[in-house]
Amino acid sequence: MAVPKKRTSISKKRIRKNIWKNKGYRVALKVFSLAKSLFTGNSKSFFSISNKK
Repeated sequence: MAVPKKRTSISKKRIRKNIWKNKGYRVALKVFSLAKSLFTGNSKSFFSISNKK
């Protein structure tokens, strides 16, 4: 027989949401940093083809 689950507290819900948001924020920082290094040409760990003549 199905039993209703207990309600998750607001604070626990907020903590989980913030963890989820922070993961995305950290990934965005890494991507931005990589894009910056590629743009300036200082990237040491990422190889890209440049069309400079």
